[in-house]
Amino acid sequence: MYTLFAIKGWGSVIAEAAFAFARVPYRLEYVDLSEPGPALDRLRAANPLCQFPTVLMPDGRVLTESAAIILHLADGAPAEAGLVPEATAANRPEFLRWLIFLVAAIYPTFTYGDDTTRYVEGEAAQKALRASTDKLRKDHLLLLEANAAAPYFLGAERSAIDIYIWAMTHWRPGAAWFAEHCPKLVAIAARLDRHEKLAEIRAQNFPG
Repeated sequence: MYTLFAIKGWGSVIAEAAFAFARVPYRLEYVDLSEPGPALDRLRAANPLCQFPTVLMPDGRVLTESAAIILHLADGAPAEAGLVPEATAANRPEFLRWLIFLVAAIYPTFTYGDDTTRYVEGEAAQKALRASTDKLRKDHLLLLEANAAAPYFLGAERSAIDIYIWAMTHWRPGAAWFAEHCPKLVAIAARLDRHEKLAEIRAQNFPG
């Protein structure tokens, strides 16, 4: 069985949703980065960077990076899992474009902006980094909004891009900003919020 190292509400929720849609059994192992213990030791042994998500595969190999996890799960998932368009699908290039945009352009704004003390010294520099990454994220989200279709990002069929949108609408810049500036993304997220496969995952990661 797969093991997914996770923190509630963090990026591991994207992998949780992918596992659910792919119907692949997995075991969750929650980790508290602030408390030394066996779970943190196991995570560090698997991935010294202590990233989330980190997955231990059934054969003991380690898989990191949410896009890699999604592409791996999609290889063995039924088409109705709605993770990745088929290789010959007309929307496959568009899917790949926006998947990489999400993980290479938007997600790093959280990486560098969430804990600025890891990257720059001094309160002024840390505030500036937080402000610049917040602004960049908003600009990128507006581009995503401008290219979103309905009822899902690519149109009629769900994909993993919708999972990222669903998760990110629960993060900064917050529900009020999304409602005002990104109504199409909010509609996509709401559609996934109502999906039965995500009910328990949502309750654990985004209660309230």
